[in-house]
Amino acid sequence: MRTRTRTRTRWLALVVAGLLLGGSSGCSGDGDGDGGADGRITLRFQSLAWQEESVDVNKELVREWNAAHPDVEVEYVQGSWDSVHDQLLTSFEGGEAPDIIHDASDDLADFAYGGYLADLRGLLSERLTSDIPRRSWETTTFGDGVYGVPFLQEPRVLIANAKWLDESGVRIPTTGKPWSWDEFRRITDELGAGGDGDGRYGVAWPLKEPVSATLNLSLSTGGQLFHRGADGKVRVQFEEGDAVVPRTIHDQVNTDGSASGSTLGSGGSDTLPGFFGGKYAMVPLGFSYRQQIVQQAPEGFEWRVLPAPAGADGLTQGVSPQTLSVAEDSPHKEEAAAFIDFLLRPRNMVRLALGDWMLPTGSAALADPALRGEKDGWATGVALAGQLRSAPAQSVRGYPEWKDKVATPALQEYYSGAIGLGELRRRFVKDGNLVLARYQR
Repeated sequence: MRTRTRTRTRWLALVVAGLLLGGSSGCSGDGDGDGGADGRITLRFQSLAWQEESVDVNKELVREWNAAHPDVEVEYVQGSWDSVHDQLLTSFEGGEAPDIIHDASDDLADFAYGGYLADLRGLLSERLTSDIPRRSWETTTFGDGVYGVPFLQEPRVLIANAKWLDESGVRIPTTGKPWSWDEFRRITDELGAGGDGDGRYGVAWPLKEPVSATLNLSLSTGGQLFHRGADGKVRVQFEEGDAVVPRTIHDQVNTDGSASGSTLGSGGSDTLPGFFGGKYAMVPLGFSYRQQIVQQAPEGFEWRVLPAPAGADGLTQGVSPQTLSVAEDSPHKEEAAAFIDFLLRPRNMVRLALGDWMLPTGSAALADPALRGEKDGWATGVALAGQLRSAPAQSVRGYPEWKDKVATPALQEYYSGAIGLGELRRRFVKDGNLVLARYQR
């Protein structure tokens, strides 16, 4: 990573070159640190909204801002979750980053430490900073600075075939009395008959991206995995609390036959046809998948949102909220922060949450009646909001490389039965610490 000074120098050089060539450069849409010739400031807002509802809400809010702020125009730019990290890195290096950046908190660490994002302390209103709980701000705090506003979050929940569960007679978990991980394993074994050859399973784990699901659910069992020492360096330690969730999944697939091995390489959407077809009793999914279920479920299909299993630390889960940041090289940081403040007013935050079928972080928005109904499981999600904590890898430099090169292949092999728990632990600790050490010299 380049230092903030070197990034600034490169950006200035590009601005000068752009002016000499009669072109434009820099974060601001007009490429001029003082705004356009008419005094108007143009801010570029890169959004990663992708569902039609969510895109519509974001564009509506941009239009509302522009109508009320003729001197500060916001230009909507469509980004993609699939490529955002590399795209942002390229734009930061080239001095072409958008002024306002939509991302996820677990993608911010390297950008924050590298000097690419503005420290938002002193730029945000008291209303906004006090409305979002401290536990959410922890997800965007790196060192002494705050480099993003966490605004949408989603717990992982169990989406269940309601008819199948009711007919089975198993105890239905609630947020007040959830299943333990042991109970969850017993119930999926009872519900599933995958080992008997009829192709029906108690659960389908879509683990194409296994790392975040495993680490975030492991907070419920006391798993931390990443530990910061007295020297300030982070190291991987694989302890008993870290083993409960991966061992449960492994045993459901390889010992009990209650979980389908064929879904391990699938994304969440890939499991829905089998779920609707009665192949799986439950699928652990992010809260926002409810939108796809509402849109795609066959007529008469009954489904229910259940809390994920609980461990020694209850229903605690790690989350990486969606965030809004300001580029360090933006010449209009105050105006960018003002737009974020507008976007995240309580009523607007509710609109964003409904559009994405997620939970807002803001206390005022979370209390809105529109998000607290029983229909489609909203009330269950809201009840879980207070249990959401910063994901274990949130502030770990080098996490993206550790995830891609060490953790993902190791978990995929473990869940498929190719390696055992001891080898999983060895790779996480030995290979993982070699990766992290390169980022902490």
